[in-house]
Amino acid sequence: MRVKIHGKVKNFRTVWYENGTVNLIDQRKLPYKFEIYRTRDFRDTASAIGNMIVRGAPAIGATAAFGMAQAAFRFKGNDMEKFKEYMKNAADLFRKTRPTAHDLFYAINLMDEIIEESNSVGEAKYLLKKKSQEYADKSAEMCKRIGKIGEKLISNNDRILTHCNAGALGCVDYGTALSVIRFARYNNKDIFVFVDETRPRCQGSKLTAWELEQEGIRYRIIADNAAGYYMQNSEIDLVIVGADRIAINGDIANKIGTYEKAVLAKENSIPFYVAAPESTIDISCKSGVDIEIEYRDEDEVLYISGMNESGKFTKVRISPFESKARNPAFDVTPAKYITGIITERGIYKPEEIKGEYSL
Repeated sequence: MRVKIHGKVKNFRTVWYENGTVNLIDQRKLPYKFEIYRTRDFRDTASAIGNMIVRGAPAIGATAAFGMAQAAFRFKGNDMEKFKEYMKNAADLFRKTRPTAHDLFYAINLMDEIIEESNSVGEAKYLLKKKSQEYADKSAEMCKRIGKIGEKLISNNDRILTHCNAGALGCVDYGTALSVIRFARYNNKDIFVFVDETRPRCQGSKLTAWELEQEGIRYRIIADNAAGYYMQNSEIDLVIVGADRIAINGDIANKIGTYEKAVLAKENSIPFYVAAPESTIDISCKSGVDIEIEYRDEDEVLYISGMNESGKFTKVRISPFESKARNPAFDVTPAKYITGIITERGIYKPEEIKGEYSL
């Protein structure tokens, strides 16, 4: 992704692995400060996933793959059975960080297969490092293809609604929903983006807006409950979102609030598209009912954080001190509300996912 730093444009990936260190764009600091968070221990890398330093299904998957390679190189000795047990514990640690995003489990399972197929500790270490990099490179390439395929859905002067952050920050590079928007802009289409704020963590108003600003794409941030108003007044032409898990019947789990946007789009005859790589498709998941929904700390709802007028990052309570909250991080959108799913292979109707991607 292109990032403007001190007037100069530089290219960054959301996550990369170098000399035993996993490097992450610290998404807790954006849009106020661009900072790289570095971990040299796989436990810290797992914590970075849980603490939302890195987020977004494809980015989490790549980070976990790098973390598994990182864990392998901390193992001392050549006993393969002890190494396998050690790596199983590391894999379990990563699996416990975020339950909903399928890419996390997809990446760890691939790393597990490499360990099982290795004949020695040394071979496993070499292959985990090599394959984790290949995984990240492939993930970025898949997102690039999603953009090139999906941008054909966008016409000149289209007004697009997106929810949460399905951009380069949520992936290794390019993004999913934002990759489609990026490539429409690269092909000189004049577009405008409505950016849902995406409470409670505000990934739309903080991260998606930041990415669109870097790309010079026109946008406006809107309150989450304003989307219906703009749809009703014929100011939105299509909706594009990402996904954290896709069931084989075409149901999808995505950031909380996605379901209501899909229902509103259907009611107003507006196309609703989901963009995601095949690593997000869970072929073992029959429907959205089977998707585990992550619940996060209630303080994310009870407080809001940002930069005050003095330029200081601060956190303030926006509810009575006696209040409690519930905080599901995701919801499930049934396939009947989805116009199409954009993958690196093509654009499919939800009911076509099973035939295209099942074993």
